[in-house]
Amino acid sequence: MRRQQGMPLDERYVPYLQMAGLYHLARLNDRWFRLDESLLGLPVDRRYVSGCLTDFQIYIEGGRPAWVWFQELLGVIPPPSQVQKFAINCTWFQKTFGECPAGADEETVRRFARAYIMMLLGTQLFADKSGNRIHIRWLPYVARLEKMGTYSWGPQH
Repeated sequence: MRRQQGMPLDERYVPYLQMAGLYHLARLNDRWFRLDESLLGLPVDRRYVSGCLTDFQIYIEGGRPAWVWFQELLGVIPPPSQVQKFAINCTWFQKTFGECPAGADEETVRRFARAYIMMLLGTQLFADKSGNRIHIRWLPYVARLEKMGTYSWGPQH
């Protein structure tokens, strides 16, 4: 098992990481590296990841409030003390989703995989300058895990 910002890579997440096209990134060791297609296998010929941080809510299905959707997708709401605008402290993510329970049902594993992917995106590919918060702009992506591989971070075919 490898750790992503204090969160172990559980083997049960692998199918979701592969579906999202991020398994190759999750397997890397914790080292400084240059984001480079040949190193990470991140092609640039797919749909691009974009959007202003303040506009991410327009992508939320059904116009629900962001935190309602967060709870639907991850099964929990962070306490207000762990939130700064639309960003959640990494320590809360680590404590809440650090280890998926043994014997967890598939929906629970999917929730933990979503959290792991949000941590991976928010700390490895698109880290904020503080390096200790995860923005919830990733909700529209992790809501559709099966479509994540269509973005530019997807594996080459």
